[in-house]
Amino acid sequence: MIDPARMANQPAPGRDCGSCTLCCKVYDNPDVGSVAGSWCQHCQPGRCCNIYPTRPQQCRDFFCLWMTQGFLGPEWKPDKARFVLTMDPATSWLLVQLDPGAPQAWRKEPYLTQLRRWAAAGNRPVVVFLNKSATAVLPDRDVPLGVVAADERLVLKEELAGGRSRMTVAKVKAAA
Repeated sequence: MIDPARMANQPAPGRDCGSCTLCCKVYDNPDVGSVAGSWCQHCQPGRCCNIYPTRPQQCRDFFCLWMTQGFLGPEWKPDKARFVLTMDPATSWLLVQLDPGAPQAWRKEPYLTQLRRWAAAGNRPVVVFLNKSATAVLPDRDVPLGVVAADERLVLKEELAGGRSRMTVAKVKAAA
């Protein structure tokens, strides 16, 4: 299991990006004018970054979970899985940022079963993003959340369903 306490901002032994450049497509990076869902203008997809020696700090500091968590097998490498795994440092929620060219990749196996296991084991959702649109993956179901605006945040809540309490995820306005 991914343990938030054991997160490292350095590659696990034997890990490197190699030909994977998916992070250059799935995240906003204002420093280089890139928008989630489109390749960064400096990226040569599947090859390299044209400004690697002078890349912005955001790029220098970023490592996906496949890079830092040595137990994740080769099927979890972003260029194979077609999504990038990270963990929110404030909530310890696992985040999945999809390649818009493969919006259903997370629903394939072995991914969906494992995402549900992680949600159950951590008693917290896994949040799947397609650009700015989110879906919370819970142990027993998916909760479509739609676009998460800059002034919104996601919260874990309890709801009654069939007379029983279960967790769900909702969007709320962020505190000012």
